[in-house]
Amino acid sequence: MTTTTMSMLETHPAEINVDRGKLAVAIDALIACAETCTSCADACLSEKSVADLTKCIRANMDCADVCEATARVLSRHTGYDANISRALLAACVTVCGSCGDECGSHAAMHEHCRVCAEACRNCEQACRDLLAAIG
Repeated sequence: MTTTTMSMLETHPAEINVDRGKLAVAIDALIACAETCTSCADACLSEKSVADLTKCIRANMDCADVCEATARVLSRHTGYDANISRALLAACVTVCGSCGDECGSHAAMHEHCRVCAEACRNCEQACRDLLAAIG
């Protein structure tokens, strides 16, 4: 299935020196993770046990912010700087791992945390794959 992200990468006139398929997968995973983390934080705020979810809410918000910024940077190719992409991808691996762990610790009690942990794990892996492809 060709995503809008892949269509944009295929039509971009600048040279893109990385596997476009892995790049598209990472961008799509980053956007999905950011949305899921935002939704999970909001769902946590609606739980009766919201005070017990403070760390989870913070992890979700941090992860969403880092993923959104990374997706935006990876979507730009004019004047591309691989060092910036590597640094942001490494940050995403860290924040997605941390958020995935935190949400995973609440997954048995809150289904939204289970879904979020899964999105974080998927994003973490997509970022690792792209990071390896960039070298």
